[in-house]
Amino acid sequence: MPKVVSRSAVSSSTDARPTASSTAALRVYYCICGEFILVIDKSLTALPRRQTDGATVIRCQDSADAKARVFKLNATPKEPILVERQGGHEKQYRFHCPRCALPVAYQSTPPPAKSGPFLYIFKGALSQIQGQVPPDAFEDEKLLSDSTIA
Repeated sequence: MPKVVSRSAVSSSTDARPTASSTAALRVYYCICGEFILVIDKSLTALPRRQTDGATVIRCQDSADAKARVFKLNATPKEPILVERQGGHEKQYRFHCPRCALPVAYQSTPPPAKSGPFLYIFKGALSQIQGQVPPDAFEDEKLLSDSTIA
């Protein structure tokens, strides 16, 4: 005879109002290689984009005018790099896919993730369908014509 682990019963009522957690829709995003990278409470397409590089902006900390997003990032922090921008340089603390080491996100403060006000997801780095290349992955790539090849 099987061993009884618990005698608890789950009950629900159709008359009960739904709670915030029961109606929350979490979105899951994957790296191009298929590794799980991000789960977040809102679609990345609905979040603002950064003008300098088109990265998706995720608010990590509450401010007077906006609340932080609820998310979990599964990525490995790497050494910071300096990126040349118009009018100066920007220090980026990048996060890479733990499987294929593709850069997927960055922030302006040292790790861990969420230590700064914003986390930026690289344009075209993540897909909602596992194993599928995101539609904007190669959007800004410039193709060389035969005349420019030396």
